[in-house]
Amino acid sequence: MSQALLSLLAFTLAAGLMTLTPGLDTVMTLRTAAADGRRAGLGAVLGIALGISVWGVGAAFGLTALLRTSAIAFLAVKCAGAAYLIWLGLSLIIHPRTELTSSRPARKAGGAADPEEARIHDPFWHAFRRGLMTDLLNPKIGVFVITFFPQFIPPHVNTVVFSLLLAGILAFLSVVWLGTLVFLTAPLGRFLSRPVVVKRLDRLTGAVFIGFGAKLLLTHE
Repeated sequence: MSQALLSLLAFTLAAGLMTLTPGLDTVMTLRTAAADGRRAGLGAVLGIALGISVWGVGAAFGLTALLRTSAIAFLAVKCAGAAYLIWLGLSLIIHPRTELTSSRPARKAGGAADPEEARIHDPFWHAFRRGLMTDLLNPKIGVFVITFFPQFIPPHVNTVVFSLLLAGILAFLSVVWLGTLVFLTAPLGRFLSRPVVVKRLDRLTGAVFIGFGAKLLLTHE
């Protein structure tokens, strides 16, 4: 077995274990699937996976190395990410919902469905954007990628190509695990659709988001 294949297997195992560890992505996925439905949950999963992929591409081309060499770059991304999480958390606490999001398409004055409005307000795309922004504004992911990936890149391989491959594996593992969590929430749909449950879930998730935001804000390089 080639060294490159052994490195890929070792990375898959290590990354798989880390993917199973509960964190912000897990909380966001469960909350979205429970409160907004399976389709929105999958939207959040795909947004998270794209965010991971973007950090992976940045690592492959050396862009995320700025987070380790530039204190200003790290601080800027960290503050933006923390502010975004705290804003999400406060929004959920102050304005919790009492019913699940409707996915019916928006309509024009004449009664016809407006494709553009439907796309903007579609829970799937809303969750996708939220998942994407949450990961893009988390510098801890970038630091993790540039410190974790090199350990599994064997000598005499194209570093850029191999890094992109590792990023693809990490994103794939995230989709598989988080996607599984989305489908596991389906049996709880009737219970989770109760107004009091929706409100409490929003407030609980908001508190968790604020906690993650504060933790990120206190993170050092």
